[in-house]
Amino acid sequence: MKLLDTNILIYSFDPESCFHGWAKARLSESILNREALVNPVILAELGVGDTNPVSLSERLRGLGVSLIDLPWESAEVAAVAFARYLYARSVSGNPSTQKTPLPDFFIGAHAHVLSCPIVTADVDRYRTYFPAVQLISPTEV
Repeated sequence: MKLLDTNILIYSFDPESCFHGWAKARLSESILNREALVNPVILAELGVGDTNPVSLSERLRGLGVSLIDLPWESAEVAAVAFARYLYARSVSGNPSTQKTPLPDFFIGAHAHVLSCPIVTADVDRYRTYFPAVQLISPTEV
């Protein structure tokens, strides 16, 4: 199982992206191995920029991507990690105005609970707040 971060899906469908080839290869590999997972947070993020978000889940399933629910345990993991993020921002002198967990915290927490890697091109927040989660990224190759 591999949780596909939103950016991987965006980059794999955007031939102009500098990560297009890498992302498309990771997506194809994950689909061929029946490991490609997307949760509701990833689907919502992806749907914002989609021309037909109502059919997005159906199209992803048609590609071979599995849509899975977030387990309840991930909420607690996301909350703890986000509290650490808010504290770090506060002590750095650059406090966050965000009061609810950002999508990456739910995605990271989900991968943590599932003990599965995240395929992503954006590693910093995951590496900092979910150090036990394996990251598959262009910078990790």
